[in-house]
Amino acid sequence: MNLIYKHERSLFKISCVLAGLFWLLLTIGTFGILLIYLLFGYLFFLFAHSAFITHLKGNGVRITAEQYPDLYASLERNSKKIGLDTVPEAYLLRTDFFNALATRFRGRNFLVLFSDVVDALEQQPTAIDFYIGHELGHLHRKHLQWAVFLLPALFFPLLGPAYRRAQEYTCDRYGAYCCNSDADAVAAMAAISAGDTRWKSLNLEAYLKQVNETGEFWMSFNEINSDYPWLTKRMAAVLAFRQEQTVSFPKRHKFAWFLSLFIPRSGAGAVVSFMLLFMIIGMLAAVAIPAYQQYIDEAEYAEWQREEALELAEIKLELEPAYQQALLLMPKVLEYPNTHSEIWPKTLEEIGHSADEFTDPSGNERYTIDIYDRGMVAIEVWLDGEGEHYIVLEPSYNDELEKFEWECYGQDIDSALLNAECL
Repeated sequence: MNLIYKHERSLFKISCVLAGLFWLLLTIGTFGILLIYLLFGYLFFLFAHSAFITHLKGNGVRITAEQYPDLYASLERNSKKIGLDTVPEAYLLRTDFFNALATRFRGRNFLVLFSDVVDALEQQPTAIDFYIGHELGHLHRKHLQWAVFLLPALFFPLLGPAYRRAQEYTCDRYGAYCCNSDADAVAAMAAISAGDTRWKSLNLEAYLKQVNETGEFWMSFNEINSDYPWLTKRMAAVLAFRQEQTVSFPKRHKFAWFLSLFIPRSGAGAVVSFMLLFMIIGMLAAVAIPAYQQYIDEAEYAEWQREEALELAEIKLELEPAYQQALLLMPKVLEYPNTHSEIWPKTLEEIGHSADEFTDPSGNERYTIDIYDRGMVAIEVWLDGEGEHYIVLEPSYNDELEKFEWECYGQDIDSALLNAECL
């Protein structure tokens, strides 16, 4: 009899590949530092888990041949039945949880039965075999040993919850296999659904009809993102397995599948997963929105710079005639002292020109040219309707060469507007 649910093996393989790639890339990417963090993580887990195990040993009642021999007989019998080599250490514990659990600590398996479950099935004690078989299934399938390694892959949307649900279906098969009758399996599942007393009057046929509602959007969405299948479906699957029949369930809503693609597994159901999604979106938005705004600002600034550069390039072309006109004045400025008593001319008229001769041929009135102190020839540039932006050609005497040289520079003007000789 095949106790493993049909999808568990394939989902396990996919999870192994993804988890393996994650750990490999993380190890390579951190140059092995990850191993140190894993060691600290293991130590933290060891101390945290030890608190539960010591609580269990200090407050629970260990199930042995002398202590609750009926439960121990079931534990021993079913361990052998499913092929588990060692009977796990088991305890009965009072708690508010209506279920059972299996855990592992320092290489040893533990099984915990909660007293509410045992008390609820007092009139049908053989139904306990289902609970014990279910938890033994986790141990036999080594679900606990693989949990840490597979953890990165189990956060993936769809994959993580699907693999966990497959594990539950598998372990329900183990529980059903350990039962002596359909009635025992039904009693165990009914107690989870209806409680410790009402399970006895559960209308099984009516309960199974509820499966038909699981294909609705909200039913589909919440199950897809849950670690556990709906109990109605688990009940139907257990009975079908016991009776060696094939069970079919309503197809889940397509939009629920699509929406779940974006919801990472939290291990606490769809609501928490949805909240986790919004938290992730919020964190991403907190990073992405400022980054996007910075990108927009930089793009706008780059566009402004581009437009500014184009405008300056156009203005520079308009100023090219001014350079040429200024070059014509330079030798006349230097000749002036040879024919006049004054060292430098002070006006254009003194060297034989008028202001009207030096105008912007484009008609934009972009510049005017004049002579200033010490023989400086200056081009006054008008930008945005304002003047007092100058390109200055200033003569200076070079003692070594015993001649005048011209220095070109800008004053209150963008360097992009200067001629190459002025830079």
